Amino acid sequence: MKDSIFAQRFLGEQRIAFVGASRDPSHFSRGLFREFARRGYDVVPVNPAVSEVEGRPCYARLQDVVPPVAAAFVITPSTTVVQVVRDGIAAGVRTMWLHRGLGPATATEEAVRVGREAGLMMVEGCPYMFFPKSGAVHRVHGFFHRVFGRIAA
Repeated sequence: MKDSIFAQRFLGEQRIAFVGASRDPSHFSRGLFREFARRGYDVVPVNPAVSEVEGRPCYARLQDVVPPVAAAFVITPSTTVVQVVRDGIAAGVRTMWLHRGLGPATATEEAVRVGREAGLMMVEGCPYMFFPKSGAVHRVHGFFHRVFGRIAA
């Protein structure tokens, strides 16, 4: 239940950094970026390899985002996520959501531990499972993740 509470707190933020939006417009991360924007979030892209995402200027690191954000969604390779968490700590981020879906997960035990030890509220999972009025597939996916304990807060 804690995961749902933390997820709802995260989704209560209006302005969030989105770390790891792909250069490829057809990539899952870009679709998720567009979904956050469609739902009214002020989504700030962060990716050192991209200058803009969906017409929005892109920042290289969380510390570069002006004005700073309190929440960051992260969908990067697991090999870079610990550094992203450290960047979030340095940038004053208070809530961080590490993507975990059916494929390779951004969320790693080390990244979650580093964030929690620094006092960040950490969420794992796929936001589609928590968005109001998501499709049935996402709701079922969320149910099984919660039942089998795959979502941590």
